[in-house]
Amino acid sequence: MVCKTYKQKQKMRDACRAAATILDKLCKMVAVGVTTYDLDQEGKRLMDECEVKSACYGYRAGSRIFPAHTCLSVNDEVVHGIGDKKRVLKDGDVISVDVCVSMDGHIGDNCRTVPVGLVSPEIDRLLKVTKEAMYLGIDQAIHGNRVGDVSHAVQSCVEGAGFAVITNFVGHGVGKSLHEEPQIPNYGKPGTGPKLKRGLTVAIEPMVNMKNKDIRMASDGWTALAIDGMPSAHFEHTIMVGNDRPEILTIPEGAEASPGE
Repeated sequence: MVCKTYKQKQKMRDACRAAATILDKLCKMVAVGVTTYDLDQEGKRLMDECEVKSACYGYRAGSRIFPAHTCLSVNDEVVHGIGDKKRVLKDGDVISVDVCVSMDGHIGDNCRTVPVGLVSPEIDRLLKVTKEAMYLGIDQAIHGNRVGDVSHAVQSCVEGAGFAVITNFVGHGVGKSLHEEPQIPNYGKPGTGPKLKRGLTVAIEPMVNMKNKDIRMASDGWTALAIDGMPSAHFEHTIMVGNDRPEILTIPEGAEASPGE
C-alpha cells in the first residue's frame, strides 16, 4: 500500500485527468451504428493527441496479451471487452467504456456505462444504482476508515435495489502500476480490512449484474460475461484518500471535482 508524495499526487492528477477527458469524449461518441472497433481506434487517437499511452494495450496475464487500447463491454459483457469491427451498437444496448492510461509513469483509470439510444426502465435503473453505489463507496474513502467501509457501502446500495454485486473482480490501488494494494471488493463488512491512509490512490469500481452475480469467460480469454446473459453495468473513478473527504482524480479537463456528482 503506497501513499503518494506531493510530486506523485500531481502526476496522478495529470494522468487521471487525461484518462477522464478521453473517456468523456468516447462516451459522447457512443451512438447507434458505431462499432466497438471505431470507439477503440478513436480512443487510441485521443491518447496520441494527449501524449499518453494505453495501460490496457499489451497488458499481459500469463500467456495472454490484451490486444486493444480500451475495454469496451456491451450488454452482458461485464469487463474487458475487445473492440470488434463486427460489433455494431444497436438501439437499447448499453456499453461500458473503460479507459486506462499511463502518463509520466503513473496510471489513470476510469469507466462509465452509457445507454445506446433508448433503454428499458429497468436497465436505466441498473445504471443509476451502479453509479450511486460508486459514489457511496467513494464517500467512505477517508483517512482512518477501512476498506470494508467502502465495500459495505457499495454492496448495501446494489443489493438493496435488487441487483447483484459481481465478486470475481474488485477495485484496487492505482499508482505506478495498474493494480496495487489494497484490493477494494464491492462487498464486505464495515470496520474490516486494511486501514485507508491519506494520500492513498485507489480505483473504486462497482460491477453489477441485473440478476445473477456469476460470470463466464468468452473464448477470447479476456471478456467476462454475465452467466445469465442479462445486462451488466460498471462505473469507476480513481480517487485519493483525504482527511475528511476523498478527492476524485478522474475528472475531465474543464470540469470541477465533486464527490457525489
